[in-house]
Amino acid sequence: MGIEDYGGGQSQSDVLVVTTNDVPGYKVDRVIGEVFGLTVRSRHIGSQIGAGLKSLVGGELKGLTKTLVETRNQAMERLIEQARARGANAVLMFRFDVTEAADVGTEVCAYGTAVVISPRP
Repeated sequence: MGIEDYGGGQSQSDVLVVTTNDVPGYKVDRVIGEVFGLTVRSRHIGSQIGAGLKSLVGGELKGLTKTLVETRNQAMERLIEQARARGANAVLMFRFDVTEAADVGTEVCAYGTAVVISPRP
């Protein structure tokens, strides 16, 4: 497995997503409001067994790591889709929230503030 299997973040998109309150060189023209992308994933039995065995000897649970990366990326894609649908070209103060969902999976919510930005003159 290469590094691309364990990374995430934004691919090329017409909606800029940042964790900061503003974007250097840009001004906020309009605040649209909160947007989020949500997904819940269950763990498959193979990765659960592998994780159980790995926990006996220690080390990274690579199967679960890869699943969580994929889950976070899907939540982020949904956030971008919602922001775009509401007319935003940026999401400020982007965050993830990760929780257990009824002991059967992991809930990942990507959220932030959808805005319209433009370059400062």
